Amino acid sequence: MEAILVINPGSTSTKVAIFADHQLIAEETIRHRVEEISQFKSIIDQTEFRYKIVLSFVEKQNLKDKLVAVVGRGGLLKPISGGTYQINEEMLTDLREEKYNTHASNLGAILANEFAKSLGIPAYIVDPVVVDEMQPLARISGLKGIKRRSVSHALNQKAVARKITKDLGKTYETSTVIVAHLGGGISVGAHLRGKMVDVINGLDGEGAYTPERSGGLPLVDFSDRVIQEHLSLDEVKKLIAGNAGLKSYLGETDIRLIEKRMNGGEKDAAYYLKGMCYQVGKSIAELAAVLKGQVDAIILTGGIVYSEFVTNEISQYVRWIAPIKLFPGEMEMEALYEGAYRVLNGEEPVKEYHS
Repeated sequence: MEAILVINPGSTSTKVAIFADHQLIAEETIRHRVEEISQFKSIIDQTEFRYKIVLSFVEKQNLKDKLVAVVGRGGLLKPISGGTYQINEEMLTDLREEKYNTHASNLGAILANEFAKSLGIPAYIVDPVVVDEMQPLARISGLKGIKRRSVSHALNQKAVARKITKDLGKTYETSTVIVAHLGGGISVGAHLRGKMVDVINGLDGEGAYTPERSGGLPLVDFSDRVIQEHLSLDEVKKLIAGNAGLKSYLGETDIRLIEKRMNGGEKDAAYYLKGMCYQVGKSIAELAAVLKGQVDAIILTGGIVYSEFVTNEISQYVRWIAPIKLFPGEMEMEALYEGAYRVLNGEEPVKEYHS
């Protein structure tokens, strides 16, 4: 048996799995509470903490000698085309230095490389969050010298879009869908005939607020706060992409616990959770305009989609646009495995990252 280890670090969880012969052998999701993550000054500082989690998982499976490769979730790199990339030093340097911003997915390649190095096997990433297929008009920001970036849950958005369109008797390459990935971070993509032509990038301060991110902010008021508090660029990034959203309002990122508080009569919990759903609905409608109203389906995916309350709230705002399809959780683990498998078996060439 030739097995592949998959590592997928998210903002509020670490997912690990082992696949072999297109079958899931073992899988575990370790969720991290706010207090647990907050002890680290930066995401990169979490490397050893998360590595021990991965090592513990692998040792429990007693399959270390069967592993032929490790694949991690791709992080914030320079814009690149989709595909499977072998992890190299240029990639690791960009991620460790957070050259293109900070995010938990930056740890995917770092952890995969550390584990693969200890075993002398190759390490890869597949379809990172910076996959860029945006059409030219989508890049305009409104201020000369600044361009909009494509940063999204590209791996899962594309994998789920392929599955749902197939279930609808169509193909991804001939369909027009809007995919909203709802997790610790939220990204919404307009997919037009096999390409993600526009993206609501929730990492850099666009779209809806999320369990831990700000989404779009009133720029003048935010600029005043940055000036008054003498915030550095790194501090600004950590604020809008780690200490904002529901965390800033309620001190919590776990939707299940927020719903429990809401059901217990806490008005603020209900107010801010509904506010997030309201803003997600606005983002979806915005991309419906990009697609000129021609939308085959709206797909809601990600861990938050397990919440019936959230999906019902969002649906009331956008069900008039197109049928809504739910895919709770994600397909990232399978998609990562398949990308590494195709390269190892010569079905597609491995790509090389250059900074």
